[in-house]
Amino acid sequence: MVVWRVPDPVPPSGHRFKYRLVYVESGRRAALRAAARNAFAADAYQGETLNFETPAAFFSRLTEKRWAMLYALQGAGEVPARELARLLARDVKRVHEDAGVLVELGLLERTERGGLVCPFDDIHVDMHLKRAA
Repeated sequence: MVVWRVPDPVPPSGHRFKYRLVYVESGRRAALRAAARNAFAADAYQGETLNFETPAAFFSRLTEKRWAMLYALQGAGEVPARELARLLARDVKRVHEDAGVLVELGLLERTERGGLVCPFDDIHVDMHLKRAA
């Protein structure tokens, strides 16, 4: 789980915290049903959840180069894509493509000026691997 402070409360809650969970579960529909059940039972904002049906799906979206982007952007504030490409010694076009995937997943945000921001100080991923009986 990742928790971060926001400048203003996120409606309908009155607190200034948001969080994001990442799950890798084989039963995607069951996970979505459980998340919906928990959200409807709660009185406050429950955060956001990323679900991946398989580890392969997770790693296809969160590649090594995308993890490097997240790591470079953590705590760096707003960074233009060209500057990020220079820092990572990568092609600007590929950085833009990878940033689009990370923005779509909600792990990065684009600013009004087109820069990139990682709003997370800490990213934690929890996976379980269990042999089928």
